[in-house]
Amino acid sequence: RRSERMEGQAGASTTPARVQMVGDILASMGVTEYEPKVNHLLLEFLHKYVAEVVQDAASFQEHANKPELDTDDVRLAIQSKVNGVFAQPPPREFMIELGRVKNSVPLPLIRPGVHLPPVEDCNAGTNYAVFAGRDA
Repeated sequence: RRSERMEGQAGASTTPARVQMVGDILASMGVTEYEPKVNHLLLEFLHKYVAEVVQDAASFQEHANKPELDTDDVRLAIQSKVNGVFAQPPPREFMIELGRVKNSVPLPLIRPGVHLPPVEDCNAGTNYAVFAGRDA
């Protein structure tokens, strides 16, 4: 299957293996149309993410006074990265209920005319004071 796709692509023989791998991952997820830059952006993100995970795992290994990096250190680093970086969206039902509550309150009526802030907060007001001076 991979060779069929490579034959169909113009210049696929010059595509680096890692960029091709990202394209294969996108294809396996059902993504068929995307900009060519997407492969490179995802590859850059992947490199940065893996480098940070390995660096964090090495810190955990050093903190535990272990002679070598093991899978527990990597798992802990991934878990700490997932908890701190990738926030899960709230459930759909919660968002629907929140929208229902928010939309149950009617909007205030619109007053006719120009709406300006209070005079003390308005830039169109006088921003100076004139004091009568003494005779010299």
